[in-house]
Amino acid sequence: MSGPGTYKDTLNLPETQFAMRGDLPRREPELLAEWKRMDLYGRIQALRAEAPPYILHDGPPYSNGHIHYGHVLNKILKDLVVKYRTMAGYRSPYVPGWDTHGLPIELAVERDLGARRREMSLAEVRAACRAHAVKYVEIQKEEFIRLGVFGDWGRPYLTLDPSYEAAVVRALAAFARGGYLYRGKKPVYWCPNDRTALAEAEIDYAEHTSPSVYVRFPLESDPGDIDPALAGKHLALAIWTTTPWTLPANLAIVLDPKIAYVAAPFDGDYVLVARELATSMFAAIGQDSDPASWIALAPEAVKKLEGARYRHPLVPEPKSENDFRVWFADYVTLEQGTGLVHTAPGHGADDYRTGVLHGLEVYAPIDDQGRFTDEVPEWKGLQAWEANPKITARLAELGALMNKPGATLRHSYPHCWRCKGPILFRATPQWFAAIDHAGLRERALIEIDNSTWIPPWGQARIRGMIENRPDWTLSRQRVWGVPIPAFYCRACGEVKADPATMEHVADLFEKEGADVWFAAGSAAALLPPGATCDRCGASDLERERDIVDVWFESGTSWFAVAQKRPDLAGPTSGQFDLYLEGSDQHRGWFHSSLLVGIAVAGKAPYREVLTHGFVLDEHGNPYS
Repeated sequence: MSGPGTYKDTLNLPETQFAMRGDLPRREPELLAEWKRMDLYGRIQALRAEAPPYILHDGPPYSNGHIHYGHVLNKILKDLVVKYRTMAGYRSPYVPGWDTHGLPIELAVERDLGARRREMSLAEVRAACRAHAVKYVEIQKEEFIRLGVFGDWGRPYLTLDPSYEAAVVRALAAFARGGYLYRGKKPVYWCPNDRTALAEAEIDYAEHTSPSVYVRFPLESDPGDIDPALAGKHLALAIWTTTPWTLPANLAIVLDPKIAYVAAPFDGDYVLVARELATSMFAAIGQDSDPASWIALAPEAVKKLEGARYRHPLVPEPKSENDFRVWFADYVTLEQGTGLVHTAPGHGADDYRTGVLHGLEVYAPIDDQGRFTDEVPEWKGLQAWEANPKITARLAELGALMNKPGATLRHSYPHCWRCKGPILFRATPQWFAAIDHAGLRERALIEIDNSTWIPPWGQARIRGMIENRPDWTLSRQRVWGVPIPAFYCRACGEVKADPATMEHVADLFEKEGADVWFAAGSAAALLPPGATCDRCGASDLERERDIVDVWFESGTSWFAVAQKRPDLAGPTSGQFDLYLEGSDQHRGWFHSSLLVGIAVAGKAPYREVLTHGFVLDEHGNPYS
């Protein structure tokens, strides 16, 4: 039973079905209908019931439109593997799946609803999203079947199924149990158009034109205390930024004492700049500067700058004793700029770390739409991109701008992968998975090395991503998805997100689906009986409104499918034999599945990972 002829003989198929000649538009649908009538896939699986298993786990396509050529390539490659393994003597079932939650579906539904959306409850909006997702599952299913792909099309897995939603919550409970799950306020990728946080996998880089501004911040102390050659002179700290909108949130300037700095004459005063970058800085601001006039600062002099206070041209007074001071860090580079880094702890990852180290506020006076709040009255209501030229003009009026207004830089900048608009770095309270807790990162790297990557360069690609990735932003400020099963005490603000509570919520979702989270009249209906705040003992709790990242949902697919289908529960040491997707999934599904696998089961969910390229249009763009 190992050759292709076996099926014709054993299944008693007519010879004509293996020797089609012409008239394909008519005959192919007839053949597919005959295969369906005779349950060919089911009969093949029955014949292989006792054979050794080889399981390809299907990565779920998104159910938001008709299939495209990328889907065709992917599904046919999977079908080739499954049929080859079956003919080679294995039991190789194929269970298709769909990713049915997330922002694109929600946005499409909101566009369809128009003004009616404001009058609908969250449960009603979710019902509309469900109908939209299921509609395209059925459309795509028929289109995949039309390709001749064999599979268990009557029993696919859907991320909106109650059993799947329960599995997602149980995976979150495992993260909580392992100490990986935490809530904090730190800068994240933020899409002002879709008004939600984004994870690294949801970021695309594209060309973007940004302002290019050089700004001087006057040092308050006598520079003669740093170097006698500067006695009686004025010294300012020169910074460069392409995001003037972050300057109102500046709380520090960072140097690296290992870098050689000089004080260079500028506009009757002196500015501090890295020696290696001074020539390029003066060229950028359109001024000549003779290196012979620069005053070189010895390393000992630079070290005296630590903690020195400067004046902020846009903010009259510091909000705390540690604001507007010079601090040191090793992430300062000499690639471009001045060698001094403008630092806003609410708007950058390195900035945040410096802020935590020196007790600075995680200050981000920007709302969900990317507009300034009333914390900065002068710019209140302006969107970040709108504020850029106004802030630049204001700096010029104050004499703090070193170059002429209007200078720009064309560079690669992060964009939202869905709306394609530029994103902001913005600190907001979010749920995170701690990548360095309990060796999660190191264990993931070990599992990468223990897996087989086809082609081999895939191993280095995902390894580099895991090595350098920050903590995983798990929460999203949307409606259509699996809620994060956490609660807040109204009395003291304590967060309740323990594994036992999450398991209770998972049981509810298993019975009623995640819609119950939004339909329940109170949080008490979602909590275990007698649940109270762990800090103050109060029983008045409110539910979390954020949903979980859809990449976490799809990364849980191995867990959800294995729980529902024991015959698919990882035939090789608890792992699926093969994941097969496009090369973009190194940062997507392969990546999220790996991290969920480590946290939940202590291993990668796959033994082998095969990646393919993209089908391109006449302009070289992927059809996806």
